[in-house]
Amino acid sequence: MTTSAHPLVTRARRLAAELLVPEAERVDQEGVPASHIAAVKRSGLLGVVAPVAYGGSGAPPAVLRQTAEILAGACCATWFVQTQHHTPVQTLTQSELPVRERLLGPLARGELLSGVAYAHLRSYPRVPVRVRREGGGWRFDGTVPWYTGWGLNDVLLLAGVTDTGEVLFAFAEARDQPGLRASAPMRLAALTAARTVSLELAGLWLPEEAVALRTRYERWAPGDRARTLNAGPAIFGVAEAALSLLDEERAAPLRARLADVRRRAYALADHPVPLERAEERLAVRAQAYELLRTATTAAVVAGGGRSMALTSRAQRLAREALFLLVQGQTAETRTAHLRALTGS
Repeated sequence: MTTSAHPLVTRARRLAAELLVPEAERVDQEGVPASHIAAVKRSGLLGVVAPVAYGGSGAPPAVLRQTAEILAGACCATWFVQTQHHTPVQTLTQSELPVRERLLGPLARGELLSGVAYAHLRSYPRVPVRVRREGGGWRFDGTVPWYTGWGLNDVLLLAGVTDTGEVLFAFAEARDQPGLRASAPMRLAALTAARTVSLELAGLWLPEEAVALRTRYERWAPGDRARTLNAGPAIFGVAEAALSLLDEERAAPLRARLADVRRRAYALADHPVPLERAEERLAVRAQAYELLRTATTAAVVAGGGRSMALTSRAQRLAREALFLLVQGQTAETRTAHLRALTGS
């Protein structure tokens, strides 16, 4: 079976055509509705890479990438809320702790949607969230600067760092509770619709059985770095959506260049040694961003003055492209991207 013929790819296309694309401009202004999340849950897309034994599809990474392209190109805010879910699923898949049996099935089957609160680990050795032993569990204190999907997620995967330099990931209910308070939703230049907040942690206590991962920071960090080196599928999905707003004569050369960069990016993502060819990965990532900028700018130009309306698809895609420039950014990727932009 080719990736394009996979049942989940077909479902993603149907979801995009029947719901996400027609509603995208309204969602951009009003926020991702719970009905969108319910539709994603029903689609089976939340279990795309989850083990079959737990109710998932166990699909290869190529299927996850293609469904992500489709969703991001249709409604980037909805894509961004649901894409958080795949990290908790993969974390539980690799875990041998009791929480796996409690949560992996509901997450794989789409009964629950999970968010993530761990990007702050990338600022280490600065520690925005500290964890320490307390009773038969763990106490979390600090600030999570960014948390997406508040009010839509059922659970969240929260990370912090212990005094001995371990990273600890544990699940909590995604709601205000003793020791956890969410800010008001942030107003952002793009993807305000994804309901992003900051989380204040003041003695949030989670039991031992909530823990999904506990390991040395130095052991966890290389895997996280590997994920940030590659061009993500949302870049290609939003670029393709922008090119669809151009006439074929103008779109064709950009589409050919985009296909070439996508092919090279995904070949690197599938390389058996994730941290090999890091400079090449970063260069291809920068090329993908350049094509994204060109495609979305061309869509705005083609739309003329109409592109300045908040109801304009071209304008929404251009703002989403700005968001993707910094989504998942690290000091390493920022430096490489700036080098590519400035030639220095």
